[in-house]
Amino acid sequence: MTVKTITVKEIANKIIRGEDLFIVDVRNQEEYADWRIEGKNVQVVNIPYFEVLDGVDPFLEQLPKEKENEIYVVCAKGGSSLFVAEQLEQAGFSHVYSIEGGMKAWSEHLQPVKIAELKNGGAIYQFVRLGKGCLSYLIESNGEGALIDTNRMTDVYVEFAKEREISIKYVIDTHLHADHISGGRKLAEQLGATYYLPPKDATEVTFSYAPIQDEDRIQVGHAVIEAVYSPGHTIGSTSFIIDDQYLLTGDVLFIDSIGRPDLAGKAQDWVGDLRKTLYERYKQLADDLLVLPAHFMVPGEMNDDGSVGTTLGMLYAKNHGLNIASEEEFRKTVTENLPPQPNAYQEIRQTNMGKLHPNEEQQREMEIGPNRCAVR
Repeated sequence: MTVKTITVKEIANKIIRGEDLFIVDVRNQEEYADWRIEGKNVQVVNIPYFEVLDGVDPFLEQLPKEKENEIYVVCAKGGSSLFVAEQLEQAGFSHVYSIEGGMKAWSEHLQPVKIAELKNGGAIYQFVRLGKGCLSYLIESNGEGALIDTNRMTDVYVEFAKEREISIKYVIDTHLHADHISGGRKLAEQLGATYYLPPKDATEVTFSYAPIQDEDRIQVGHAVIEAVYSPGHTIGSTSFIIDDQYLLTGDVLFIDSIGRPDLAGKAQDWVGDLRKTLYERYKQLADDLLVLPAHFMVPGEMNDDGSVGTTLGMLYAKNHGLNIASEEEFRKTVTENLPPQPNAYQEIRQTNMGKLHPNEEQQREMEIGPNRCAVR
């Protein structure tokens, strides 16, 4: 019996299309509780691999009643799911698929989504990392491109730009990331591009970079990228306005939350900067700017086309983090109401500084787990 398989790209497309998915996650309960495949119409049950070695009969009540329904099985790396998928087929389920590469492959998949055309020609693309909640961007105009907040899976960006004959001139990080390893420096070296980093976040980096300061402007073809200093998540955090249409907020402002100020151990020091950015700096910007953050928290934040973004005016109306009148309450919310810190966040920060040099497998392990950049 040959078990059918499906790629994480196909799973991602199904989730973005809003299809109903039934997933059996066969990792242990602790791993499942920490992190799983999510989507608006995704149902997931946890049936640990070691509990079905003698068959799935004890778990039939958790499975679809109609045995013709599709079932997708996922494990950590794609091995155990093959065995469980075979067990499900032996139990009479006729449309069972093992997800190739498991949760490791899911964590690394990037789904490109075109946001819109730019007013002076060109386009802005969002790369959605569904398994990690990371969002990165390509601004393209007149054959030139700039990449912002890239992930370590650099081949995706290189191939995407090559297919569209885009010459990447600039690679930019909005801040020194703590939840994922940046691909910025590697891409810049590979493509001969300029790597920009806010200098206040770069005091400990071991490599050369181009500093990006408040009100600096970068020309990409006919498009203009303008820097807006916006500290709070980190002391150097910098947002970018693209052609007076789009606001890339990094990890300072999300669709349903705001950035946490504690990942460098300075929550009390930076909470005032965060409030000033959100309640003063951003307030001076146009309400019709489309906010494009560097992360999303839950599938409900995604639009129907799979993109993540909404207007600044809408966020001021609906995002609780932008509507806390009392400064004391705000301070309490963003210093006490925090999720667990990202896995290996200190090691990730040091890697992004150039102080650590983990191999590819170590980098995967450092990033495993959900996005935790936001205040709950």
